[in-house]
Amino acid sequence: MSAKAENQPLLRVENIEKRYVRGSLQGSQGEVAALCGVSFSVSPRTTLAIVGESGSGKSTLALCIACLEPPSSGKIWFERRDITSLEERELRMIRPQIQLVFQDPANSLNPRWSVLEIVSEPFILQRRCDRRERQERALALLERVGIPGEKAHQRPDEFSGGQRQRIAIARALALDPKLLILDEALSALDCSVQAQIINLLLELQSSLALTYLLITHDVAVAGHLADQIAVLNGGRLVEIGEAGTVLRAPKHAVTQQLMAAATGSKTSPGVALEV
Repeated sequence: MSAKAENQPLLRVENIEKRYVRGSLQGSQGEVAALCGVSFSVSPRTTLAIVGESGSGKSTLALCIACLEPPSSGKIWFERRDITSLEERELRMIRPQIQLVFQDPANSLNPRWSVLEIVSEPFILQRRCDRRERQERALALLERVGIPGEKAHQRPDEFSGGQRQRIAIARALALDPKLLILDEALSALDCSVQAQIINLLLELQSSLALTYLLITHDVAVAGHLADQIAVLNGGRLVEIGEAGTVLRAPKHAVTQQLMAAATGSKTSPGVALEV
């Protein structure tokens, strides 16, 4: 990658709005704003954490960036290309470069397939590689995320929650994406497993030059992974800055409340805030 490309944002979101039509029992309709004028950028090989409470618009934002939900207005630039203006045929070429990892891998992993088949599936859908190369590459991905090759023929229900999340990460990496969107991908894990997955994500980011968009309600997790933190509230971006600065001196009341919830939590004592 050239020095000029390094200085360009991989992802740039400009004034994104997302509105949904809401009906009522009387048959009248109105609009609900899930996102209101959200703007930010993410540099290559860095992590931006989008932090907010449930209903703040985080997952809607993730779906818009992943080209799975069209925004009502605004622009999303990926590698200096406005993906909000693309036709479906062109979006199919972009989607492999932007992959999602969800909170509960049990809902995203086919329970009837072996994990080898699950990680091989993206190659089949994209018509990449022959059968032998697909298996070799899938096995290499599983090994890379810490799933031994001898377990490749087991099904998802034979693995722990942390191992299933590793499998989901391996599948997301199959098509060599540039951006991984981690949508509450750590929130269902206990503290010790969270720490292991965080270390894995940091190693993968370093070795594969990945860029992360971390969607989370947990400021503590954001502190461990993110270079920058952006805070959403009611669909609006209320604070954004370097992670250390936001954690040391949160300016907005919503950020302060999230910080208080993280430091006062008795459910995640193993994950401390980094400042």
